[in-house]
Amino acid sequence: MTPYRTVSFRTFSCCLLVLLLALGLTPVRAQRLATGFNHSLAIQADGTLWAWGSNLGGQLGDGTKAERTVPIQIGTATWQSVAAGAFHTVALRPDGTLWTWGSNYAGQLGDGTTTERLTPVQIGTATWQSVAAGYHHTLAVRTDGTLWAWGRNEYGQLGDDTRTDRLTPIQIGTATWRSVAAGESHTLAVRSDGTLWAWGNNALGQLGDGTTPSGTASFRTAPVQIGTASTWQSIAAGEGHTVALRTDGTLWAWGSNALGQFGDGTTTNRNVPTQVGTTSTWQHIAAGGYHTVAMRTDGTLWTWGYNLYGQLGDGTISTRTMPVQIGTASTWQHIAAGGYHTLAIRTDGTLWAWGSNSDGQVGHSTLVTSIRPTPTQIGVASAWKSIAAGLSHTLALRTDGTLWAWGSNYFGQLGTGTGADDYVPAQVGTASTWQSIAAGEHQTVALRTDGTLWAWGNNSYGKLGDGTTTDRPTPVQIGTATWKSIAAGVHHTVALRTDGTLWTWGNNFYGQLGDGTRTDHPVPVQIGIGSTWQSIAAGEFHTVAVRTDGTLWAWGYNSYGQLGDGTTTNSPSPVQVGTAATWKNVAVAIYHTLAVRTDGTLWAWGSNSYGQLGDGTTTDRLTPVQIGTATWQSIAAGGLDHTLALRTDGTLWAWGKNQYGQLGDGTNTSRLAPVQIGTATWQSVAAGEYYSLAVRTDGTRWAWGNDYYGQFGAGRPWVRTTPLLIYPLLPTATRSATTGPVLSLVPNPAHDQVELPGWPSDTQLSLFDAQGRRVATGQGSRLSLREVVPGLYLLRAARPGQPTRTARLVHE
Repeated sequence: MTPYRTVSFRTFSCCLLVLLLALGLTPVRAQRLATGFNHSLAIQADGTLWAWGSNLGGQLGDGTKAERTVPIQIGTATWQSVAAGAFHTVALRPDGTLWTWGSNYAGQLGDGTTTERLTPVQIGTATWQSVAAGYHHTLAVRTDGTLWAWGRNEYGQLGDDTRTDRLTPIQIGTATWRSVAAGESHTLAVRSDGTLWAWGNNALGQLGDGTTPSGTASFRTAPVQIGTASTWQSIAAGEGHTVALRTDGTLWAWGSNALGQFGDGTTTNRNVPTQVGTTSTWQHIAAGGYHTVAMRTDGTLWTWGYNLYGQLGDGTISTRTMPVQIGTASTWQHIAAGGYHTLAIRTDGTLWAWGSNSDGQVGHSTLVTSIRPTPTQIGVASAWKSIAAGLSHTLALRTDGTLWAWGSNYFGQLGTGTGADDYVPAQVGTASTWQSIAAGEHQTVALRTDGTLWAWGNNSYGKLGDGTTTDRPTPVQIGTATWKSIAAGVHHTVALRTDGTLWTWGNNFYGQLGDGTRTDHPVPVQIGIGSTWQSIAAGEFHTVAVRTDGTLWAWGYNSYGQLGDGTTTNSPSPVQVGTAATWKNVAVAIYHTLAVRTDGTLWAWGSNSYGQLGDGTTTDRLTPVQIGTATWQSIAAGGLDHTLALRTDGTLWAWGKNQYGQLGDGTNTSRLAPVQIGTATWQSVAAGEYYSLAVRTDGTRWAWGNDYYGQFGAGRPWVRTTPLLIYPLLPTATRSATTGPVLSLVPNPAHDQVELPGWPSDTQLSLFDAQGRRVATGQGSRLSLREVVPGLYLLRAARPGQPTRTARLVHE
């Protein structure tokens, strides 16, 4: 097998307990596990099938070719077992029917064509018992014990005594078989009598028949028995090596050993089965591209072989020629090995993964680098409560009261004490008493449970309220009063005290502070003398608030009618919006405003150039217009021209500008009226300039749109047109200020190459384009740009045990 994996069917056919990430991150247990070259699959206890990783050939089966970095459910059918080839997948349903999907250029799907399939297609009408997938060939055993094969046959790997590709299943001999395993271009199978047979490519001795012929004789086109033993129990095939277990618990290996994949302490190839050590307590085996994984009967996990991508899981990238134990746990239950990644399950049902995550095959969307050299648990309990989105940074509260931030940090708006952007959530201090948050353009304000108000980030115009215009990289307390709610505009802040009084500070060029002047204020100033204010919202240059009597008031910039008073005249003091006294809550963007009344109706006004009001037109509105007839619960307005809203039934709807997919409907088409996003139920939403965030009722966090500054918190930049499930990193410890060399790029702009002065040889480099696609990788302090087209990029540098650094690079 080529860097992808083939694991023996016996390894997969055992009942596997696995913690999968269902869409709600609720712990669920699975029964089957399979890994391909760069994709992974699992079947839950309820029979549902989930897939993640590379999808170049449609091998995930979700109807697309989009890479998935977290598990997604494939259809609604129930499944019994699954096997993964390089770029195709094979699976059995409980009724014994066989289904395939993915790449099909050599007929490996078995449907009589060479057409790739993006969703499962049934193969014939027979009933099947087990399946195995090689690089481009497939094998299966029927319930009557007959063996069938199809797909590529260049080396005789089908075993039909020809070298002709087969587009439909063809029976191999007349014997009865127990299990089968497929490597890149060789096949092994155990008969019902316990004897072992092999066929296909033998250039490296991977068949184990004692020969390593050259030329056209370097393969077997029909099954040949390997030795005389009849005590073989299970088999697994890598790219050029084979491992097998006997019934006495001994482990045997043969074929290519150049990278120590046998585990016998050498790098010597073997053309006959050779025992690995003297241990007789081996229980399960799996063979990756060039590495081997095995479990002992005491539940310990051992790996050996190639390790450049951390696929062994021992915390290094050093090749191992002998078995090394992974951790100290003795609760491992089942294993699977991919091309350069490994999956395993513990007895408590948790799923762990490590190695290369280049295509999301580890199943963790927030890996800081594309390599994970130690086991990482996939899935944790959901704990998010609320979120806030700035121009290019994000904040979120967990149910334990801790505050987390990520994204752009040029002005210190994350509050972590550094000026470094963060692509994964970083805890803000150690307090666990945060209650509510608001994000402005480049600043953040937040309330603690004791009613104190804190602010940090950009402080131009005095918008933090601390009496200065000095940026603050960590939270500073604003005064000593007790506060109830907060709102942040682009350059001004609005807040309500617990006594019902309204206060504002910051930029006042358009009268957005509401004190009747156009004078900036670096400390809070009270608006009027009333103490009957109930809720507030702040836009770029205008402010809107609701009083306890239900009346709605607005002030500041009004060129697009965003004040809703029927004019386009700016107002430095509050003006009432209409005469209604039934307003409940309000949300504002830069040039438009939305509000919900107590009867649940939704109203909008202001700029409407992209349909952001949702009334089906692109006509600006100077007074509130009702949007549809549904009942609504809460709303969020994007920085420029898109809107999100939750209905009372928990469904999520979006409309307006959609150039980066910020609506989340799977397109880049602007919408003039609300469109539903998925079918899930949601708890809260937030809208950034070109991206959106939301928390579901199960506490899981989702993001979509443009992630150029890392505001998703997903560990790498994305552009998503549908909601992406975001997992928190494990462990979720407080992260201190970064250490190690500063990431500076020389030259920048660059031409043929870029250098990272001071960075050592073990640095892993990844270059991403503006769409979040990885376009180049490298190692060390220098990255070649000769194959990279000119443009703006994000360069990421990572070292084991060190924080990941990112910097923007211009390539000319």
